[in-house]
Amino acid sequence: MAESEADTPSTPIEFESKYFEFDGVRLPPFCRGKMEEISNFSLRSSDIWIVTYPKSGTSLLQEVVYLVSQGADPDEIGLMNIDEQLPVLEYPQPGLDIIQELTSPRLIKSHLPYRFLPEAMHNGEAKVIYMARNPKDLVVSYYQFHRSLRTMSYRGTFQEFCRRFMNDKLGYGSWFEHVQEFWEHRMDSNVLFLKYEDMYKDLGTLVEQLARFLGVSCDKAQLEGMVESCNQLIEQCCNSEALSICRGRVGLWKDIFTVSMNEKFDAVYRQKMGKSDLTFDFCL
Repeated sequence: MAESEADTPSTPIEFESKYFEFDGVRLPPFCRGKMEEISNFSLRSSDIWIVTYPKSGTSLLQEVVYLVSQGADPDEIGLMNIDEQLPVLEYPQPGLDIIQELTSPRLIKSHLPYRFLPEAMHNGEAKVIYMARNPKDLVVSYYQFHRSLRTMSYRGTFQEFCRRFMNDKLGYGSWFEHVQEFWEHRMDSNVLFLKYEDMYKDLGTLVEQLARFLGVSCDKAQLEGMVESCNQLIEQCCNSEALSICRGRVGLWKDIFTVSMNEKFDAVYRQKMGKSDLTFDFCL
């Protein structure tokens, strides 16, 4: 798999650097030089991985997974720096060497496409939780995220940003390929495929799926308590400063998509999702 420079991003000072392409996928610059080491990263059977395309509800999911897997109290989680407990594999900090040496059970996150994740994962090692989000809400959240960080300094219009999303010109490549790759592996014994909207629509079923997948034994009363704790976490998260501009809200896209944009997006969605039976409820 060869690395190559991508075209200069059309957004002003995006990441203050150029993206680069690896095996045809546009990746952020901090992934450069790491891809072979990531492919060979050693897994453990006790590992729990959370994988998402950016802005798919990673922060909220990691807190729910931590609560279910560790039996933690939601108030305790609220006082923690949860990101330190769940490092991102490809980020510069803390780095692959440190993540490799973390004590078990390791909880690790990544935004990389399925095919770039450690080879051992493809062979059934470790547990992988993948969360997909309605792409219309996701692109709005991703746009707001780009605008909110000085290191990205995105000053283009939402229409321009949405066009980049539809043309696979953002970091981590095509959302359409990202979700479909994992959807194709949803029946693998080490993969659990979830949807972001279900945390709001059917939290009980989602928590039950998580507990079963992670091998957490609990009776009905314990499960109900776990669901209530997760619900408390979600309420805390939604009221936090991090979501003060509502990036996590379901149905976010309705506030910004014009009729014309929506029609164009739907056409691209139908084309790129092809005959996939993965669906999202855009009417929520």
